[in-house]
Amino acid sequence: MGGKLSSMDPMHVEVPELKRHLERDPYLKPFEREFRRRYAVFMDSLDKIENDLGGVENFVHSYKKFGIHVNIDNSIDCQEWAPGAVQLYLIGQFNNWDRTSHPYVKHDFGIWKLHIPPNLDGTAQINHLSEIKIAVRTTNGVLVDRISPWATYVVKPPKTEGLNYKHLFWNPSPTQKYLTKERRPKKPDTLRIYECHIGIATSEHKVGTYSEFAKEIVPRIVKLGYNAVQIMAIMEHAYYGSFGYQVTSFFAASSRYGTPEELKQLIDECHKNGLYVLLDIVHSHASKNVLDGLNEFDGTDACYFHSGSRGTHPLWDSRLFDYSQIEVQRFLLSNLCWYYEEYGFDGFRFDGVTSILYHSRGMESFGDYNDYFGLNVDNDGLTYLMLANYVLHNLYPNAITIAEDVSGMPGLCRPTEEAGVGFDYRLAMAIPDKWIELLKTKRDEDWNVGNIVHTLSNRRWLEKNIAYCESHDQALVGDKTIAFWLMDKEMYTGMSLIYGSNDIIERGIALHKIIRLITHALGGEAYLNFMGNEFGHPEWLDFPREGNSESYQYARRQWNLVDDPTLRYKELNEFDIAMNHLDMKFNWLGSLPGYVSWKHEEDKVIVFERAGLLFAFNFHSTKSFPGYRVGVNESGVFHMVLNSDEKKFGGHDRLNMATKFATHNIPFAGRQFSFQIYIPSRVALVFARV
Repeated sequence: MGGKLSSMDPMHVEVPELKRHLERDPYLKPFEREFRRRYAVFMDSLDKIENDLGGVENFVHSYKKFGIHVNIDNSIDCQEWAPGAVQLYLIGQFNNWDRTSHPYVKHDFGIWKLHIPPNLDGTAQINHLSEIKIAVRTTNGVLVDRISPWATYVVKPPKTEGLNYKHLFWNPSPTQKYLTKERRPKKPDTLRIYECHIGIATSEHKVGTYSEFAKEIVPRIVKLGYNAVQIMAIMEHAYYGSFGYQVTSFFAASSRYGTPEELKQLIDECHKNGLYVLLDIVHSHASKNVLDGLNEFDGTDACYFHSGSRGTHPLWDSRLFDYSQIEVQRFLLSNLCWYYEEYGFDGFRFDGVTSILYHSRGMESFGDYNDYFGLNVDNDGLTYLMLANYVLHNLYPNAITIAEDVSGMPGLCRPTEEAGVGFDYRLAMAIPDKWIELLKTKRDEDWNVGNIVHTLSNRRWLEKNIAYCESHDQALVGDKTIAFWLMDKEMYTGMSLIYGSNDIIERGIALHKIIRLITHALGGEAYLNFMGNEFGHPEWLDFPREGNSESYQYARRQWNLVDDPTLRYKELNEFDIAMNHLDMKFNWLGSLPGYVSWKHEEDKVIVFERAGLLFAFNFHSTKSFPGYRVGVNESGVFHMVLNSDEKKFGGHDRLNMATKFATHNIPFAGRQFSFQIYIPSRVALVFARV
C-alpha cells in the first residue's frame, strides 16, 4: 500500500477489463471496490519493480546474481540477502573450511557480497562438486552454518556423515553440460495431464531416476494419449516422505533422482515426444529445517518468513513466506524463471494456493462471496500470485499456470487485466472428494445422480477447471485409490483372466471405467490422472520411513501388473487409451461445458451432449435398459464411438458396435430429436453422428 494507485480512492482506479468481469457475474458487483483496490496494489508492486528495482526482466532473473557464480575470467561472485546477520563468510573445501578467511561485505537493504579472484593459474578457486557452506554470525555472536538459499545442487550425505544435506557447487565443464536439442511443444489448447513422481516410477524397490523415467515411462504416457506431464517432488526436499512438499532448497532439482543435466535431458525427451511439462511448484510454504533449509538463514526466525506464529503453518508444521518483502518476491519470481529457462519446464502447478490467499491458511469452509473479499484474505499473498502470473504470461506466452485452491475464489482464473489472479486453470478439488465420499459412505443404489452431475458441472463460467477422479492425495497411505475402494483385497486374487473374477471385481472394473469417463467428459476443461491409476494400481503409496522399516514396497509402481496379458489391469489401461484418444479426435475438453439433458434418479441414468457427442451413463447396479430414449439437438444417424462394455475393456460385449441409430422427430428431454439405445447396467456409451 502507499503507492500511486493504492493511495487513490479505489473507485477511481482504472482496471482495463473489470467491466467484463463484473458483467459475467453480477453477484460480484458489490465487491467492485475491492477488485479495484487489489488491482491498484498489484500495479504499484509492479511499478516499484519496474522503476525502483531495475526492471521486471532484471528482477526476475536475479538468480544470475544471487548465490554463487563463476565469471568468464574464473573469478567468483557471491551474493546473499541476510538482513538479520552480523556477518557472512563463505567456507568450504576450497579454503579448508577456514571460517573467517572469506568474509562477505554488507551493502544496503541486507544484501551481502563477496568477490573471489581466480587462482594464479587462471582457474576458479571453487571446483565443480566442491562442498561449500555459508557461516553466519548471528546477533548473539554465534557462528552458525547455513546453505545458500540459491544453491542449485544439494545432496544427501553418506550415513556416516549425518542427515543434513550438503551443497555441492554445480559448475560442470562445457562438455559435461547437457545442450537442449528439442523445441518446446506448442501450448496445448486443452490438457490431458499425467501427474507423476520420478522416484516411485520404477517397479524396483528403490528410488527411480530421471534417466529411467525418460526411457521407460515417457513412452507409456505417450501411448496412453496424455499431452502433458506434471512432475512432483522436483524441488529438493530432505525428507523423501514429504512427497516433495517440504522444500529445503528451492533452486536445487532433487539429486536423489540424478543430476541437473539428467533432468534437462528428461524434459528434452518429453518435448521430443510432444509432451508439455508442468512443474509442481511449492511457493506456499517451506521446510522448517535450519541446517539444510531456508529457515533461520540469517539467524532470525524472520528473513524470508513471517516471524512468530504467523510464520508457521499449524497443520503442515512448516514456515510461511512473508510475501510483502521485496526480497521474497525476488526469490520466488526468480525461482519460477529459473525452472522455466534453466530446465525447460513449460508451466507450473502452484501447490497450496489457498494457504497463500488467506490468513486462515484455508482451514475453514467457503461459499459466501464475503469469504473471498473480507479481512481473512492475505493481500500480500494475493499480490504475489498476481505478480507471478503476470510475469510468467508476459515473459513466456507459452506458459500455463494451475492453481490448487479449495476455496473457489472468484476471478482466480481470470487475467490480471480483469483484476483476476491470472491463473489459466484451477483444480476441481470437489470432484475426487465426491467420488471418495460415495464409495466410502453409500451403497450404489443410494447414489444421487443429480448430485453427481452438480459436482461435475458446478464451476465458474469461463474459469477453466481441471477435472480428476483421484490424484496423489488419494493414493497416499491412510486413504485408498478408487480401485482399492471398489475392490480392496479382492484385487489380490480376482484380477486373473485365467481363473475368472467375482462380483466385486466385475463391479469394480465397470464403475472404475465410467467414473473416469464421466469425470473426463463432464468435469472440466482439462483432465488429470495420477501415475498408475489409469490401470487401477492396487494398494497405496507409502515412502520409506522408520514405521515401515525403510521399505520401498509401496513407494513404487507395479508396471508388471499392467504388462501381464493374463491380468485384468490391462483392460482398464486400454479404456484409458481409448478415452484419451477419443478426446484427441473430438476435443470435448476444448468445447463448451456439457449440456445435461437427462438425470433420472430411479434409473440412475445420466445423458449429456458435448462437442457434438452424446454421452450416456447407466450407474444402476442391476437394471439394463433396452429401447431407452435419449434426446439430441441434431438430427442424423449416430453410431457408437466408445462402449465401456467392450470385451477388450473388461466388459461383456452386449452391444454391437456396428449398429446405427437414426434420430426420430420426437422431442425428448428438452431436445429437438431423439433415438433409442440399449444401455446395460454399469455401462457408459458415447455416440457420434456418422
